[in-house]
Amino acid sequence: MPIFKAAAIQLNSQPDLDKNLQDIYRQIERAANSGARFIGLPENFAFMGNEKERLKQAENIAERVEASLKAWAKEFNVTILGGGYPVPAGEGKVYNRAIIVEPDGEITARYDKIHLFDVELSSKESYKESDMVMPGNEVIAVKLKSPEITAGLSICYDIRFPELYRKLASMGSDLLCVPAAFTKPTGRAHWEVLLRARAIENSAFVIAPAQTGKHGRKRETYGHSMIIDPWGAILADAGTEPGMAIAEIDTSLKADVRRKLPSLKHRVFTD
Repeated sequence: MPIFKAAAIQLNSQPDLDKNLQDIYRQIERAANSGARFIGLPENFAFMGNEKERLKQAENIAERVEASLKAWAKEFNVTILGGGYPVPAGEGKVYNRAIIVEPDGEITARYDKIHLFDVELSSKESYKESDMVMPGNEVIAVKLKSPEITAGLSICYDIRFPELYRKLASMGSDLLCVPAAFTKPTGRAHWEVLLRARAIENSAFVIAPAQTGKHGRKRETYGHSMIIDPWGAILADAGTEPGMAIAEIDTSLKADVRRKLPSLKHRVFTD
């Protein structure tokens, strides 16, 4: 079973595509130079802070993102999780899409966010992602060429729906990917406990690259990008500043945990 380093990049993305891509390149270079072979970027990594402008620029953002990640994966010989960016979906909406780009520059998986963030946290803070985003409908787990693992894809609000991760586990996922832009109040209350729960109940590693700080005039996110092992231990936490969480992943631990505590085999309700 492979042993490799993974990095969850933590960003403070703004509504400025050029600047964001420059920042991302530097962080990917830093992670690769630190030995990371799998590098995850958070949700909205390319553009965050003005939803109408993000929708307007979606086609350009998607083209720039895919070209950049392909080039950088090849340059640094790493696999990159592009954790969520807008892709035109027709009907005046976009998909919130995550991709996996492998070291040869090939996109080997595309996942469109299934669960959309339509919530009212307070009289001053509410979100309706479905106004601009078309939900996806396909569960995606991809067997990577490098490192030789299976990665299950999700985005942010998906973390609240454990049935998705049970499906990803049943599809052989070693690593559950949860790129996010969690709000500060929900992050403070729920982020760590939800991530650790998904790791524990599925006996799988979790990598959760996140946004942090203020984005434009209104958005504020929680930070704390994390890498968590199948026992639920936090291997790395990026705190609240831009940077990264980086840790060694030994995939043999997944098999060891499942042998010691075979809860997945003890399920009664499997539908």
